[in-house]
Amino acid sequence: MSQKKTYPLVSVIMNNHNGAKFLKKSVKSVFNQSYKNWEIIFWDNFSKDESKQIIQNFKEKRIRYFYSKNFNNLYKSRNLAIKKAKGKYICFLDVDDIWKKNKILKQVRIMEKYSYDFIYSNFFISNKMNGKLYKKKEGKCPEGIITQELLNNYLVGILTVMIRRKIFDKFKFKDKYNIIGDFELFIRLSTKYNFYCIQEPLATYYVHENNYSSMNLKTYFYEMKEWLKENNKILGKNFNLKNIKFYIFKLRLKYFFNLFFNRGPLAQK
Repeated sequence: MSQKKTYPLVSVIMNNHNGAKFLKKSVKSVFNQSYKNWEIIFWDNFSKDESKQIIQNFKEKRIRYFYSKNFNNLYKSRNLAIKKAKGKYICFLDVDDIWKKNKILKQVRIMEKYSYDFIYSNFFISNKMNGKLYKKKEGKCPEGIITQELLNNYLVGILTVMIRRKIFDKFKFKDKYNIIGDFELFIRLSTKYNFYCIQEPLATYYVHENNYSSMNLKTYFYEMKEWLKENNKILGKNFNLKNIKFYIFKLRLKYFFNLFFNRGPLAQK
């Protein structure tokens, strides 16, 4: 029996805004998957570079290309892309990151066997600016109802997750956010669903000078501050938020240090 008949369709959400410089490598990491029953929902968010031409050059029916005539923030774009997805499971891959070739297969097998709704994995971080490569988490990543563990040390990379499609019938990314939308949603989901983790790194996240969160440290700080204000009472009744508060404090220091002493790209945003 063919894999296509045995295993369900997986929708890979790829959001793009002027990512032509990076996207070939990311798309090829999907093409190279040992699991073949996938579709790419390529959401081109008002790009003005060669992104469309690059995608069209692949000449692949499993890529479904959508172009937004207006620029939307990342999480509104993610929500719009999810609406186009036909798969039983949803994954996310940004155009500057890559997957290992067995990422989808390993996750689908577990999701199908144990009926999990949310699965993630460890991942590598590759820092192009200093040449370092390291795991996001040394040691075992948490599983189960892991809200407190994530509040203590958030380590769910959106590039590693696989989520059952029906979850998005109830839950959406909050599109007021530009940076922390996945953090906000996954914390909410962690209070309601068991998270399963594959301890092996199945993806690589690239740190470079064009990362949005690095270029917009002020936005990152204020979004986290707003999230804490909204959730302090909601989550504070059952969970300890001191690590989040300390993290926001460090973001604040980093932002103001850059603003007054560095005067580089971060200070200009």
